[in-house]
Amino acid sequence: MRYHAQALAASGVDVDLVGFEGTALTREVTDEPRIAVHRIEAPRLKIRGGLTGSPYAAAGLFDALRLGYRLWRTLKRLTPPSLVVVQNPPAFPTLAVARFSLRRRGVRFVIDWHNLGYTLLQLRLGRWHPAVRLARWLEKRDARRADANLCVSRGLAAFLETRFGVARASVLYDRPAAPFAPVDRARRERVRQALFARLGLHASIVGFVICPTSWTEDEDFDVVIQAVTALEDRIRGWEAGGPGRRFPDLVILVTGDGQRRAGFERRFAGLAARRVQLRARFLEPDDYPRVVGSADLGLCLHRSSSGLDIPMKIADLFGAGVPVCALDYGACLAERVRHGDNGLLFSTGRQLADVLFDLFETFPADQSTLERLRTGARRSARPTWEAGWAREAKRVLLG
Repeated sequence: MRYHAQALAASGVDVDLVGFEGTALTREVTDEPRIAVHRIEAPRLKIRGGLTGSPYAAAGLFDALRLGYRLWRTLKRLTPPSLVVVQNPPAFPTLAVARFSLRRRGVRFVIDWHNLGYTLLQLRLGRWHPAVRLARWLEKRDARRADANLCVSRGLAAFLETRFGVARASVLYDRPAAPFAPVDRARRERVRQALFARLGLHASIVGFVICPTSWTEDEDFDVVIQAVTALEDRIRGWEAGGPGRRFPDLVILVTGDGQRRAGFERRFAGLAARRVQLRARFLEPDDYPRVVGSADLGLCLHRSSSGLDIPMKIADLFGAGVPVCALDYGACLAERVRHGDNGLLFSTGRQLADVLFDLFETFPADQSTLERLRTGARRSARPTWEAGWAREAKRVLLG
């Protein structure tokens, strides 16, 4: 949505950008005179994180009511718009409240689909829970009411057309914005050494793997914990198999912030790791592109709740020329990640351990596989977000 706001502002449109408090923004947004930022406090019960089933549904409904009121109060203060763009998820109550608050004659209402909200809900409640079935019905209704629908994959667009009855859904792939660009080796080394110093890491030869995340429930951190354990076992056996063998030290950095971070950080710290350091750290928006560009490999742990979305982090990595090692969740992922060309796919922790071992066994002397994947990643970065938006979204949003 930041990218949408910047692209609309560059097209001469005055933009009100509404989002939760606590989300850091880049200077490109905060310094843009055409963009006015409006923040809403995110209502979230502290007890909600440990709930499941109907108690979780009740707590979620209470949160939704509070959020709905705060969102309605914020939106009613805005200058009446001619275009409303809403990201989905979060579907509830965002879609209904935005439409109720801003819909007038001549106002175009567009939904930008990044996943299906009801499939995220069913992770906690199960497929047949009444709240999930109600959520699906509401999401379907809102999709059909919208004037236009943008989707991050062809699979998601086909779902909206065939299952939700949408007349036509347009595809707008997530693509890297201008700050995500390949960097030369010298700068890459400077950035990573400064980062390692902040993390308290000291090693002469280090392979760097970055794992961008928002710590949501559709990301499988158990896989990377299993992989580190299996990789350490394999490294010990390999090093014992011949004199002078030493596997390079690896750093796996999980970025971002979220409610699940603290619990997994404790589990990361409990790993008996010699060669692989698994760390978590929040990066400021202006630092994030530089750190991504300094990595040897990107790791995507996204396990799609719908099987229809493509995480934005993959586009960021490709933009920086960094190949992706991604958890395989189906055909939609293959629209962007091609195994052996711009990245590698895995399904289990053991498979991830094998992939990391094979890629870094001869690091840094022989990086032929990584170089081939980097070339594919750079090809996949084209076109940029700005060019893709102008080609695929501008006509949908502005006519």
